[in-house]
Amino acid sequence: MSSVTTAPAGTTARPTVGGAGVGIIVLDTGFERLPGDIAHTATWPFPVQFRIVRGVRPADVITGDPAAALAAFEDAIDDLVDHGAQAIATSCGFLAAVQKELAAYSPVPFASSPLLQIPLAEATLPEGRQVGLVVSDPEAIDERHFRGVGARPGLPFVGLDPQGPILTTMRENARVDDPALLEADALEAIDRLVRAHPEVGAIVLECANLPPYSAAIARRFARPVYDAVTLVTWLQSGIAPRRYPR
Repeated sequence: MSSVTTAPAGTTARPTVGGAGVGIIVLDTGFERLPGDIAHTATWPFPVQFRIVRGVRPADVITGDPAAALAAFEDAIDDLVDHGAQAIATSCGFLAAVQKELAAYSPVPFASSPLLQIPLAEATLPEGRQVGLVVSDPEAIDERHFRGVGARPGLPFVGLDPQGPILTTMRENARVDDPALLEADALEAIDRLVRAHPEVGAIVLECANLPPYSAAIARRFARPVYDAVTLVTWLQSGIAPRRYPR
């Protein structure tokens, strides 16, 4: 006699995979990820699940039309939710352009971009200070991305050096031989930002591959830094609040 039981009619079966509340959708890339990168498992002090949107590469959503890839992201959302995800983030800040569409589709909280943190960071700053951004492609960011995350346009921003080691590694799908060179590349971008805009009081890093350098940025420039890791950590803290002894 079998002892297997099934869920009663009208109830929802438990997901096949349990224990990972945050799902992360990753673009189809081949470059090396470092600890601190959104797509490196060692970055996370809590369990996460990854889904790769095969065939959707960074250029498709940065210089291309991200709306053309909505179906691929919707499929990834469906799969992550089926596997128990209670909140979902992505690995490309330029998906801010379709935040509203994907959040409307997702049955769980959905965060497309570190740029979602702009309004909150701005609200914390004293008078005369504003948020500054570092983006992977300054030619591609426009009003769509600010509107998608409820941020005001016109904030100061700089791009990474197009020929620098960070973007070269990503563009060439290369391995990282010297992480210190990439850190110096990120610090150089921040230096340009704060020299041109000394009123910048907080920094938001659009690119989800920049968090490995956030600690060095905060130390060097004495400003709070918000990135893909702070965004996902915030999501996790909402779906799994800390328990306190009684």
